[in-house]
Amino acid sequence: MSEVHTGESLLFLTDEQLRQGIEAVFFAYRGFTSAPDQILEGMAYGRAHHRAIHFIARAPGMNVNRLLAILGVTKQSLNRVLRTLIEDGLVESRVGRADKRERHLYLTEEGAALEGRLSEAQRAWMRAAYRKAGPDAVTGFRQVLEAMMDPELRRLYAGLREG
Repeated sequence: MSEVHTGESLLFLTDEQLRQGIEAVFFAYRGFTSAPDQILEGMAYGRAHHRAIHFIARAPGMNVNRLLAILGVTKQSLNRVLRTLIEDGLVESRVGRADKRERHLYLTEEGAALEGRLSEAQRAWMRAAYRKAGPDAVTGFRQVLEAMMDPELRRLYAGLREG
């Protein structure tokens, strides 16, 4: 027999309930990334390329240091990803106007087309899940995700939403 939990009782989750939540995140992420992974597979790109393309599209002209902060990867790792994307004509790196040492990143037309395919696959996945869960769950889900972010990541996330 399943227990019915009120909002107040959910503040006191058991270890097993927390494990189930962790596992749900793992499996949801697997589903969420499956369509983009399939698109990227034939192009010799992986999730690091996808994340870079996604955030460059969200904030065209962002500098490399901001992208480093958002992705939380090493400079060497990001440079490897960016070098491939630039060589393949998906990303353009421009020297900063105010600071010539900065590199600002933009998607090319081809990069924007790929980003559109990847994002549409994920929007369709999210749209279907949101529709199935209902509007109250959408708000609660976003609140849980935001609460899981440490303050610095929440600040970066808010910065993307503000433009």
